Parts: sequence; structure tokens; C-alpha cells
Amino acid sequence: MKSALVTGANKGIGFEVAKILAQKGFFVYLGCRNLALGTAAVEKLKAQGLQHIAAVQLDVSSQESVDAARKSIQALDVLVNNAGIAGGFEQSAISSAAAQYLSVYETNVFGVVRVTQAFIDLLKQSSAPRIVNVSTAMASISLAADLENSNYPKRYVIYQSSKAALNMYTVNLAYELRGTAFKVNAVCPGYTKTDFTGHQGTSTAEEAGQRIAKYALIGEDGPTGKFFSEEYYPAPATCPW
Repeated sequence: MKSALVTGANKGIGFEVAKILAQKGFFVYLGCRNLALGTAAVEKLKAQGLQHIAAVQLDVSSQESVDAARKSIQALDVLVNNAGIAGGFEQSAISSAAAQYLSVYETNVFGVVRVTQAFIDLLKQSSAPRIVNVSTAMASISLAADLENSNYPKRYVIYQSSKAALNMYTVNLAYELRGTAFKVNAVCPGYTKTDFTGHQGTSTAEEAGQRIAKYALIGEDGPTGKFFSEEYYPAPATCPW
């Protein structure tokens, strides 16, 4: 049985990705900062008939937590780096303090690096390893560079720049793993109605989960080193960087 780890999986998009992968026959580890919430999420999935699932305490901002999670997992085929934070919605390139950037980057960038590096040895043992980093179309430099773009009535410089850094990490990771069975991509789930957005948006968590799971399940002829934002750029097109 193949196995997958989804970070930030006790609710929202991560929960839906975990559910989809479990339905596809994976043993799914729900990485959750709060283990009690993770256990509750597992029970919810089991009530839906899904049995091959387990909660793992995993705070991506803590190397100690990541290392402990790594010791509890013995095999892995798919890693979905979903955990992320917005950092509040008062963000300014002029007035936001560096400490606010550091707090967001700790999860959105450094957290992905920690988890990926901790589990890369297990993924290398898989015949079809997949890494999906959850990003956003808001990180597109091409789109944001249009200062009159109606899609950006308000900018969130810290969140956007953290995800832009994540995109660059994704491309470089794919480059270093080129010529192997790895498929490494960044995916924007769309503007999704979850706690993260105050339940505003144009997509449901289920729809967002499907967009991400799609790239966790791609075959050997699938893309790598790409950014996908299907809500804004219908497949198979990719969002311009």
C-alpha cells in the first residue's frame, strides 16, 4: 500500500486532500500541529468508512517536531506540503516589521524545507515519489507586477512573497531531482471557502482538494517543476511566474 503525508490536514483543504488520497487507496498520515484535533479528524474520516489513516503530531515550524514525525513514519510515496499561514491581513511593504515576515516564512517556507528534507530519504525509496507544495496565484510576479490589476485590490506582501519563495524552492527542488522518478510541483488550490479565508471564496474545500490531489496522483509522464493554478488558468496551462 502506498502512503502519503499531508501537513496541516486536520481541517480545510488539507483534510480534503487526505480524504481523497485515502479514497484512492493510500495509507494517509494527517500531519497536525495539535494532535487532539488530528485525532478528531481521523475519527471523522473513519466514520466515513476510511480506515487506513493516522494522525501525526507535526508542527512544521519546529525542527524537533518534524524530526519526531519522521521517526514515526517508515515509508512514504507522496508528500503534500499544505500547512501555511497568512500572517494577518494588515501587511505593508513599508510598515510591516521584519519579525512579521519571519513568522510567516517560518511556516510557509522554512517549514516546507524542514519537512521535505526530513522525508526525502523515504521518498527516494518510492517507485513513484510525488511532492506537491500548496501555493497561490497571488505569488505570481507577472500578475502582481500589473499595478492596476483588478485581481489585487489589496496586496498582502508577506504572504505573497512567502509563497513566491516557495515557488522558487519548488523549481529548484525539481531541478535537483531531474532525471529521477520524482514529480515536484506547486499548486494553487484557488480562492477557497475555509477558515483561512473567513469562509469567503469561489471554490469549496472539496474542489480545492481535488486540484491538489490531482498532482499527487500524476503518472510517470506527468509534469515536474511547474506551477498550476487551474481556477485562474484552466488545465493544462500553467500560471505565468
